[in-house]
Order: sequence, then C-alpha cells, then structure tokens
Amino acid sequence: MAAQLLYAWRVFKATYFRLMETINAQKQKLLSSVSFPLRFLAFIWLIQVFQWLSGYDLGFLGLLPREISGLKGILFAPLVHADFEHLLSNSVPLFVLSVIILFFYRRTAISAFTMIYFLTGLSVWIFARENVFHIGASGVVYGLVSYVFWMGVFRRSIQAVILALIVTILYSGMFLGVLPGQEGISWESHLMGGLVGIFTAYWFKGDYEAAEIKPVYSWEKEQYQQPESFFLPPDTFEKTRRQRQIEAQQRRQIDWTSDDTSPSEDRFWRS
Repeated sequence: MAAQLLYAWRVFKATYFRLMETINAQKQKLLSSVSFPLRFLAFIWLIQVFQWLSGYDLGFLGLLPREISGLKGILFAPLVHADFEHLLSNSVPLFVLSVIILFFYRRTAISAFTMIYFLTGLSVWIFARENVFHIGASGVVYGLVSYVFWMGVFRRSIQAVILALIVTILYSGMFLGVLPGQEGISWESHLMGGLVGIFTAYWFKGDYEAAEIKPVYSWEKEQYQQPESFFLPPDTFEKTRRQRQIEAQQRRQIDWTSDDTSPSEDRFWRS
C-alpha cells in the first residue's frame, strides 16, 4: 500500500511540474505575441496624436496610385489616419488579428504580416483610383482577416479551421467593405488586402505549426509495417488445396523451362 501511494505521488508530482512548465511556456508565448502589436499600435497612435496637437496633416504620405511620388505610401499609408475615429476602427481588429497570427502561426507570422503590408500597398498603387490619397491600416486588417480565414480553408487542421470560424463570426460584416461606391472609403484597399491575404495564406499553407501536426502513435505505425518474411504464404488459408497444387506444378514447369532454354538462348545470341 505504501509503495502504491509513493508511486501515485511521484506520478502526480511529475504531471504537476509538466503542466506548470506548459502553462509558463504558453504564458511567455502569449506575452511575446502581444508585444509587437502593442508597439506597432503605440507608434500609429503617436503619429495621430502628433497630427492632432500640431495641426499638421500627414495625408500626403498616403498612397497616390500610379504616381511615382505616391510610392512612399506603400510604407507610410497604413501609419496615417484621417482622425481618431478612423484610427480606433482599425486599432482593435489590427491588434486582435496580429496577436492571433503571432500566437497560432508563429513560424510564418512576421513573414506573412510583412507580405500583406507591402503587397497590399503595391496592389493599391497599381489598381486603385487616381488622384486620391489612400490612407489607413484597413487594407492590412482585411489582409489579416483573409489570411486567417483562408489558412483554415487551405490547411484544414483543427486549429486553422477553428480560427477561421472565429474570424468569420467576429469580422464577417467587414466583407461589405470591399464593395465599390462607398464615399470617403478606400474600398480598393479593402479588396486588395483581402486578395493579398488569400495569396499569402496559399503561399504559407505548407508551413505547419507543431500543434497542427497530428502525432503518429506506435499502434498506427504497426498497421503499415509488414514483416520481412512469413512462415506461411499470406494467402495460405484463402486458397483450396487443389489451387495450391496447381500453382506448385506451374512453378515447377516454369523453373524447368527456364533451365532448359537458357543454354540454347545463349548459343543463339553468340552465333
């Protein structure tokens, strides 16, 4: 009895420490996933506060399609907003989606974010309306929404599908933003961001996270392992005695024929 209690205590202790290690690792992962979005948003808010305090309009840093001077907007347009309401509407989804991809898609998060950021700006510069400055981070937000959703479509892992469903529930209303004819709204940025998000998800669809890879257990491996040799043929009990006798006779005839014809074939080819 004492030995059993001691064994149970050791199992509980090992399980407890393993659980605490997992919790601490996930906590550190969450903190690091929150760090970048917070700093990025703080920088954008500082820019908006500067505009508000100084009265200086930074709209000229936006994207001006098909103008060489407008190329700078590929880098600066997502950082500039028209007012605090515009900034606030982008801040919450930008933060939530950035944390999601950094926590759950850690291997590809920075590369995916960078691709969405710059390709969205470039595509807006190529295809959007002329003579209009396009500003704001909404294109990046739409790219992130599209990326998380289509990752679920392309990968079809449990984690990716659940995240796609969550994003669909939270931000399904945003898809109306890609429709043209909305006054004062850069629907082109929304549309281009969504398309770039699909492309980015397809680009990184094969870079699975460790949590998405299904473990193969020992009993599953045994199903695919065939023994190198059998004591009896595998179909011993599937054939009648008469069928086995016929096959044995056929094999003997083949062996006799091959032994008999090989010398003549050898003489034939040497003549």
